[in-house]
Amino acid sequence: MMKCLSCKEEYGGRDVGTCRECYEEAGETEEELKREIEDLKSKVNFLRLLTLVPGPNYSFPRPNAPSFSDVVLVASDSADSRTTFPPIPAHRAVLISRSPVFRAMLETKMEESLSGTIKISDVSYDALRAFVSYLYTADASLDEHMACDLLVLAEKYEVKHLKTYCEKYLISRLNWENSLPYYAFAHQHCAKSLLDAALSLIMDSMDKLTKQEEYMELVEKDPRVVVEIYEAYLSKQVNTAATENPTAKS
Repeated sequence: MMKCLSCKEEYGGRDVGTCRECYEEAGETEEELKREIEDLKSKVNFLRLLTLVPGPNYSFPRPNAPSFSDVVLVASDSADSRTTFPPIPAHRAVLISRSPVFRAMLETKMEESLSGTIKISDVSYDALRAFVSYLYTADASLDEHMACDLLVLAEKYEVKHLKTYCEKYLISRLNWENSLPYYAFAHQHCAKSLLDAALSLIMDSMDKLTKQEEYMELVEKDPRVVVEIYEAYLSKQVNTAATENPTAKS
């Protein structure tokens, strides 16, 4: 028998090494650290752009300022189609510096570049205005609904720091009642931190899962997500059983 260097538990083998549980835990910790470093790099790059102004007399454009703007954004599918909202003015240089997607639109001969109008579908006017404001200020006033809307926009236009910002806000609002819909939302929009946090809450109370109204809706709309939840839960049970019965290790 050999002992794990981390937890000192004995397990099958001939030399000192690392047991499966400690190896997996170390891998998870390393992945979390990499993710945190990437988030910080994204934030540094984003905020650095605010300081890179060309010359001492340059005045950085204000969000939604019509003067000298050379592009407008339009919420083409506003929730209230009876109301006509004004286009939101912006500056190409700002949009290009913040989003690879806007860069591709505006630095080529795409329709948006030629017309100076960017139509953004499936977004409320308030969310679009908050999104544009964030591109200028790196700040947003959030509630749960706005955080979801901005996360969707951040994913679509590859504004990584905004996506992280919204994920952290939603994680702070997580509870058992909203964990399942937030898990499905995070799954749809590749929000891994929110996904992991919601899954952890779900697995802590699996006995109540089928009693949720959202559970039946999810079974109908996207059973694949439900299957993944059960697979994660069963995997956790197997790992827990192996930890509690070390003699079963080989």
